[in-house]
Amino acid sequence: MEALPVELIADIMGELDLPSLVVMSQLSSRCLSIASDRQLNPWRRPILRALRSSGYEDDLRNLSVRQFVPRQNWIEILSLASPSFLLFEANLPKLSAEDWEECFRRRFLPSWTKWKKETSWRHAFMKYAYHVHGWKVRLNVVNFRMLFRVYHRSTSSCTVDENWTKFITLNRNGSANLLEHASRAFNPRMSFDEMKLQSNLMHLATRVRVLVELADVRIIVLGCLNKPRSGLTVNVNAHDLLHPPGIDSSEPLLLPSMKRNSVSSQYSTLMSDDDPGFTAHALQRRMWGTSVYVARKSSAYCANSGVPSDFAIMTHPLPTTNFSNYPFFTPSGQDRRWQSTGGVEEDGLLWVGPLMFVLLFCGNIFDDERLSSRILAQLKCPQFEVDDGDLEDLDIVGAPGRQQYSSFTWEDLLAVAPWMDERITKKIDGAGLGH
Repeated sequence: MEALPVELIADIMGELDLPSLVVMSQLSSRCLSIASDRQLNPWRRPILRALRSSGYEDDLRNLSVRQFVPRQNWIEILSLASPSFLLFEANLPKLSAEDWEECFRRRFLPSWTKWKKETSWRHAFMKYAYHVHGWKVRLNVVNFRMLFRVYHRSTSSCTVDENWTKFITLNRNGSANLLEHASRAFNPRMSFDEMKLQSNLMHLATRVRVLVELADVRIIVLGCLNKPRSGLTVNVNAHDLLHPPGIDSSEPLLLPSMKRNSVSSQYSTLMSDDDPGFTAHALQRRMWGTSVYVARKSSAYCANSGVPSDFAIMTHPLPTTNFSNYPFFTPSGQDRRWQSTGGVEEDGLLWVGPLMFVLLFCGNIFDDERLSSRILAQLKCPQFEVDDGDLEDLDIVGAPGRQQYSSFTWEDLLAVAPWMDERITKKIDGAGLGH
């Protein structure tokens, strides 16, 4: 073993599970030096595998007491582990202020930095404030810090810390509105039904997609799919949000072919319909922005890597394993932004009318979407057979434990979809056209 290179030994150690790695690290001084090396760091892969499993608490609970484990690994744990484990079970190590800031920015959305106020990054991440009254210590929460706030919001219906929930809508004319609704009465499906009524789209079903999932929240979008006879109702920005130009679902990190099923190719199908009012001039007027954008991106491809240079895997905030390649496609079975049949995105349908952004706390009651949809359906109509596909959209916003929402702002939108910055023609705070 002494003759083996340290890189090979570290790679072998990285294939072990955490309990076995702890034992191997103490077999010899050479193993101990390799295990404690920050550059080799054989702990990262076992820790990530443990975080992906359901029973990681026992392996990670007392990991901080082992001084030979590099402290940088706790950035991964603090970014992905459940709030209840970090708050009530884990023994946390002493980290620098820079490490706590990195953990905060990797786990939470940019707009959530408003909760930091004047305190340190560690207290902003973990702690909560309280008052002491008389001879007895009585917990009187006055300002939840982020992790405890997330745990509290995801396990209760309390909205005392956020009376108004903000959300964003992408309009078909290219503009976007930042709206708000009273948190206690906020129901995104009802709010979107009002938008559908105003757009004369009540005959279409509401479709729900998870844009990306973080450790504590899901960013979901609500919209309508249709095959219209004209391009007047088509929302080009909705398509580019879910299917970024230059990214294909077939190969997550490889350069897609330029013949991808884009909005423009589907528009060409619309032009053949018998609609005398839909002319090529109208199509060109609505599609000029998309053509310029795709051309600019396609000229910026990296020659060596085959990946568009303007797109990078998102790390701040950090997606969960099911969306680890975001904004590229993640073949996990949960990344359903590309609903395709035979290579045709969304079964040949187009996004029409407004698209609504909502920030949903991850519930703890039902983690399996298909199980929750089946339970809901059987409770409502036990005599009918349940089709999982028909209830997939209902799962995301209607399953038990999934009725707690938080605000989603412009800053958050640009963090998770930076390519939309030049796609949105006007950002409007509040309702209306922004005049």
